[in-house]
Amino acid sequence: MPGIRKAHSPDDGRIVRYDTIKVRLYPTQAQAELFENTFGCCRYIWNRMLADQQRFYIETDAHFIPTPAKYKKEAPFLKDVDDQALIQEHNRLAQAFRVFFKDPGCFGYPRFKRKKTDRDSFTACNRVFRSGPTIYITRDAIRMTKAGLVKARFSRRPRSGWKLKRITVEKTRSGSYHCYILYEQRVRPPQPVVPTPETTVGLKYSMAHFYVADDGAMADPPHWLERSQEKLAGIQRRLDRMQPGSRNHQEAVQRYRRLHEHIANQRRDFIHKTSRRIANAWDAVCVRADALSEMSRELRWGNVLDSGYGMFRECLRYKLERQGKPFLVVDRYWPTTRTCSVCGLVRDAAAPRARTWTCPRCGAVHDREINAAKNIKAQGLDRYLSSQGSRESA
Repeated sequence: MPGIRKAHSPDDGRIVRYDTIKVRLYPTQAQAELFENTFGCCRYIWNRMLADQQRFYIETDAHFIPTPAKYKKEAPFLKDVDDQALIQEHNRLAQAFRVFFKDPGCFGYPRFKRKKTDRDSFTACNRVFRSGPTIYITRDAIRMTKAGLVKARFSRRPRSGWKLKRITVEKTRSGSYHCYILYEQRVRPPQPVVPTPETTVGLKYSMAHFYVADDGAMADPPHWLERSQEKLAGIQRRLDRMQPGSRNHQEAVQRYRRLHEHIANQRRDFIHKTSRRIANAWDAVCVRADALSEMSRELRWGNVLDSGYGMFRECLRYKLERQGKPFLVVDRYWPTTRTCSVCGLVRDAAAPRARTWTCPRCGAVHDREINAAKNIKAQGLDRYLSSQGSRESA
């Protein structure tokens, strides 16, 4: 996701913001072979550095990661690929150990990479010399070290003042190549927006409608996404009846992988467009910090993780942050569905979980999800106002 951080020179008050542009690559056969060699060299250097680190730790009880230059004499094929890709693997391994030592309960110990399970990708940083940068884009191509000009299709172009920092080349399971271009720009921080109840929306996750807003609005996934999922199930049934290893089976597997990527792109397009519409229309968004992984284990019907709601919340967060709008998160243990949004009565936890229920105190009739969205909005605004009051008093 795009990120924001403080600039090193705070004289003008600007901040550094990162944007990523994804492009489709169409390499030649020689360039594709170079990419494949780079993928393999990155896996090789990662596994060798990790194995030597473990051996060094056992022998000396100290943490040390060798640099990629140590292995070039015994593995001359490492000289045929971009040196920046190997350096980035060393930086990634060092970062993996840093976060592991910082919080072992949250981050796992770095593991060895396997060709069948890990994705094929490498990262290279852009270095600027007097003769020019090592990586740059043209009208229909990207210039890379060792590979030269690689034909590409751009969905959008960088704006004026954007500086190309690094690229990440990735190969999907279906065999297509993509490049993620990271740009850096210095922008002025957005003016903080103070939300009001009229300009704030509360969103409740819904398995049936993706989300339900406090005003009753719903965001049902597009019908074409459901058709693609039905087509995927049909291909899976045909695969089960085919002989593994046959030509028909291999062709069906390829169609299955392409359709998986197509569904992922459709879901990503829906999430980005929906989050952009909400971020532009409202001054603040209140959501509940639902643990989707736990919900997927508890609910046996439906696929919670397949909906992409976690990605939707992250897209909302950074898009609101760029506009100076607050993204308010409510505790997931707060009884939003059992609390009356009119009088505040909290129903007993043993009460039946009907879609609609009537408050025994005030007699208000509530839709379960809309009522929860109203409570999420009220709780989020209360926490925001209380935090602002504590800051002013401090």
